[in-house]
Amino acid sequence: MKGVILAGGTGSRLYPLTKVTNKHLLPVYDKPMIYYPMETLINAGIKDIMIVSGRGHAGHFLELLGSGVDFGVHFTYEIQEKAGGIAQALSLAEDFADGDSVTVILGDNIFQDNIREDVANFNDGSKIFLKEVPDAHRFGVAELKGDKVIGIEEKPKEPKSNFAVTGLYIYDSDVFDAIKTLKPSGRGELEITDVNNYYISKGAMDYGVLEGFWSDAGTFESLLRAGILVKQNREKELFGHNTKNYRTVSYSINSIEE
Repeated sequence: MKGVILAGGTGSRLYPLTKVTNKHLLPVYDKPMIYYPMETLINAGIKDIMIVSGRGHAGHFLELLGSGVDFGVHFTYEIQEKAGGIAQALSLAEDFADGDSVTVILGDNIFQDNIREDVANFNDGSKIFLKEVPDAHRFGVAELKGDKVIGIEEKPKEPKSNFAVTGLYIYDSDVFDAIKTLKPSGRGELEITDVNNYYISKGAMDYGVLEGFWSDAGTFESLLRAGILVKQNREKELFGHNTKNYRTVSYSINSIEE
């Protein structure tokens, strides 16, 4: 199993913070944002990881992370020359994957769950990770029937479920052939939702439901929210669940938006 972190994009929703750096290098509580998806892959037992970033700040990732030796893994770097969508960015990892399956994570997504068993038990097809949310219309939404995903709709006005598709995916090597069949969406990009629907059409899509917190960090609101969630989780780990021992801070922040 190989790992791929997609850390491109212009970070326009976080301007001017992103004027001089990539958004994935901004701090989330006490770590650079990129550390969180990186740790998700490392905790899953993945040792060979590619980081796909855009032009301009690619050298900053290398300066921060190096070869991966400090983390007990090996990093490979790839440049996405221009914005072309998540699926297009993933296509750049085909040679790196070299026929292996890949666990793909968006660089601004932060997960509490450990997916080691999901990775270890994966054989073929694909697997997505869902989170039940109160405002599903903001996300890609999975339509479920029994234990099957029968469709994914991007930001629907009337969601068919409350389960948002998070930025964490496992694919077999067929994903790269699937991407080659895609046509650009209305915004001129190759969409990861189309990749997932490709697998659904083949009857090759599995899913898991996350129990812990999940957040992206691509807007000012969600960047703040992610930092608060991480901080509260650290306090729970340090002091346990006895609320007399730590103070939980509540902020009135709307649910994140992709």
